[in-house]
Parts: sequence; C-alpha cells; structure tokens
Amino acid sequence: MRHGNKINNLGRTASHRRALLANLGSQLIMHKRITTTLAKAKALRTYIEPLITKTKKNESKETIMHNHRIVFSYLNDKLAVKELFTVVAPKISSRPGGYTRIIKLGMRAGDNAELALIELVDFNEIYGKGISGKEAVEPAKKTRRSGGKKKTAAKAEETEQTETPESTEE
Repeated sequence: MRHGNKINNLGRTASHRRALLANLGSQLIMHKRITTTLAKAKALRTYIEPLITKTKKNESKETIMHNHRIVFSYLNDKLAVKELFTVVAPKISSRPGGYTRIIKLGMRAGDNAELALIELVDFNEIYGKGISGKEAVEPAKKTRRSGGKKKTAAKAEETEQTETPESTEE
C-alpha cells in the first residue's frame, strides 16, 4: 500500500527520475515552454517551483551563492542556472507563487498518451498583456449587424433637417 506516498514515480528508478526532472527543468528554463506528457508536466511543476522560489531570496552575497549552489545541485546545468537567476528571477520577483502553467493539448497519436504544454507564466505574451499593466490592451469594438439600419436612418434624418432650413430661405 502507498499510504502517504504522494510522489509520482513515473515508472522510473529514483536516479532516472531525478535525471529526467533535471533535464526537463533546465529545458523549461532555457526555452520558457516545453511539450511533454501530462504526468511529467505535473511532476515537473512540483520540482521546478521551489527552485524558482529560491531565486527570489537574495538578501546577502552569501545567500545568493548558497541558493546558486542549491539550484545547481538540482539542475546540473550552469547555463540554466544562470538564465534562471539573471532572466527569470527579475520577472517573477513580484509573483507570490504559481510560476508555471500547464495546458492540456490532447492525445498523442502513437501511444494515446495525454500531452501537455508547461510554460513559465510571466514569459507568455498572449496571456500576460492584460495582467501586467505595462501595455494597455484596448477592448475589441463591438459591432451589431442590426445597428447599421438605425445609423443610416438617423443620418438621413439629420441631412433632411439641415436641408429643410436652407430651402425655406430661398
């Protein structure tokens, strides 16, 4: 029985699972979004979010170096750690949590596995425009097909009213 065992083993040994999540995490940091199976995406979220939180705690130089070393021990990729601390950390500094988003994509053709897109929330330009407040997005203009007749009728009445006083003067 698996009482209190909440981790998804993904059908792998501990070392294989650790290597898999380290590779997926470093690729997520480098590319900002990756496509994988839904089970791996959910496991990756619990793996990567505490690492992203560690980038925000930068009180002193010793703390910064310590957090770099901790994150490197999980990811084993110098470029990904550098990207995480220099590019990702400033963007997520104001966010209290929830740094990733999982979007279901459907089933894979070969083995019918459920696919998902996992991405860093602050690096998506489509969803982020209205939330960030940096760029004001104008709402789409609402048009009604039936409104055209009323406008033309109103314009016709205005033109008749303006033409009527001119004709009386002559």
